[in-house]
Amino acid sequence: MSGSHKSSGESERESQRLCTGNDAECEKPAEGACAPVCVSVIMPVFNASDWLDECLQSILEQDFQGSMELCVFDDSSTDGSRALVESWRMRFQERGISLLTDGHTSSNPRGVGFAKNQAVRLSSGRFLCFQDADDVMKPQRVRLQLEAAEAHPDAIVGCRVCRVPDGSTERYTRWINSLSPEQLLTQVFTSHGPTAIMPTWFCSRRWFLRVGAFDERGKGVPEDLLFFYQSLRCGGGVVRVDECLLVYRYHPLAATHSVLE
Repeated sequence: MSGSHKSSGESERESQRLCTGNDAECEKPAEGACAPVCVSVIMPVFNASDWLDECLQSILEQDFQGSMELCVFDDSSTDGSRALVESWRMRFQERGISLLTDGHTSSNPRGVGFAKNQAVRLSSGRFLCFQDADDVMKPQRVRLQLEAAEAHPDAIVGCRVCRVPDGSTERYTRWINSLSPEQLLTQVFTSHGPTAIMPTWFCSRRWFLRVGAFDERGKGVPEDLLFFYQSLRCGGGVVRVDECLLVYRYHPLAATHSVLE
């Protein structure tokens, strides 16, 4: 595997001191210097070559000026997704963003929960920004969600989304975008699932480790919903940045369509 693996205990100790917008450790280090990463973008990939270029470009265009890394785990793609990600390595290097990749080539994909956990294990950032390979970040996403996560370190931070194609899942999109701060908690047990949808999640590493890993049982298991409920059981909050920070793509191959009732 590329990148260094750390035990949960080591990662927990490293994440006790959360970075703030005025923290020198969240600024880009001087050339040749070594400093902790502030934000790790966590991206599982499975046969996403149709969308990866647009997704990766949006990560490069973030207006956040602190230290970032992109951690990608490829879950046995057969469409050249991993090679496509690797072809962007120089562009990320020029932008000062580390690119950490890993994956497997077995005939059986392990599922999105497994892929997310593996991407998190590659990472070292004090904050985790979850990104689906078929979605697109708005330029201010990392900066604004980091500010919210610093203010709410024991919470899952979401945001509003712009759905494409326009008009798809109109009722659902209206629901997730219009919930009040109170409803983010009072409506958590509705049939819609998490009130802050997984493609928008941002949280501190410390909180992620407190809640635990995603369920790895694979296709049909709502790993995001199970993690969301566990976060609430641990006393975590739910916060939403009330700006559209993610272009949330609807298409027939999306993993959400495989979740069993």
